[in-house]
Amino acid sequence: MRRTERLFRIIQTLRGARRAMTGRELADELEVSLRTLYRDIAELMAQRVPVRGEAGTGYVLDKGYDLPPLMLTPDELEAAVLGASWVAARGDAQLAQGARDLIAKLTAVVPAALRPIVLDAGLKPVSMTCQPVETIDLAELRHAIRDRQKVAITYVDAQGVRSERIIWPIFIAYMDAVRIVAAWCETRQDYRHFRTDRLQRIAPTGSAYPASRRDMLRDWKACRAIPLP
Repeated sequence: MRRTERLFRIIQTLRGARRAMTGRELADELEVSLRTLYRDIAELMAQRVPVRGEAGTGYVLDKGYDLPPLMLTPDELEAAVLGASWVAARGDAQLAQGARDLIAKLTAVVPAALRPIVLDAGLKPVSMTCQPVETIDLAELRHAIRDRQKVAITYVDAQGVRSERIIWPIFIAYMDAVRIVAAWCETRQDYRHFRTDRLQRIAPTGSAYPASRRDMLRDWKACRAIPLP
């Protein structure tokens, strides 16, 4: 276990303890020697983490102490970088830029010992399928979902049939080969799925749909047998 991860574990263990924990108890919990444990406690105190106590009497963490927002373990950091890298490769232009900015911010704020995880990532998203080609601005559709806006669309199905519809978009599913918009369709009066690469036009109407997204997601889950396009 790396030192940064051990320091995180000590804080979490002391936070959950109902009484002072001895050095031996903490060392056993982390499976390290007492000497290593004492060095880690000294490092936490040097970083102004409010650990009180001393060898032989036990240690406690002052109530109310919270971890810095980006006190991440190596596994958590790898998960964040892998997810952001996937979005950077497969998201729309604005979302991809947001993912790249996130990785840059992580690089700037994580401890120096963890920066190699970001800069020289050992996990990378790889896809053997072609990216969907879209003619719409997917960011505009994402904004409509956030604002619960009805959207007018022009859609061409797998048979080449063109239709004009008003939909209530609830989420975009990012699949390996395509992206799918799940929405309530006013024309069909039912939930439908629309491939984003078959959307020829999207235009938010400026009118909010009346249902909550939480209720719509629940109803959508109840009828997931709807075939995907």
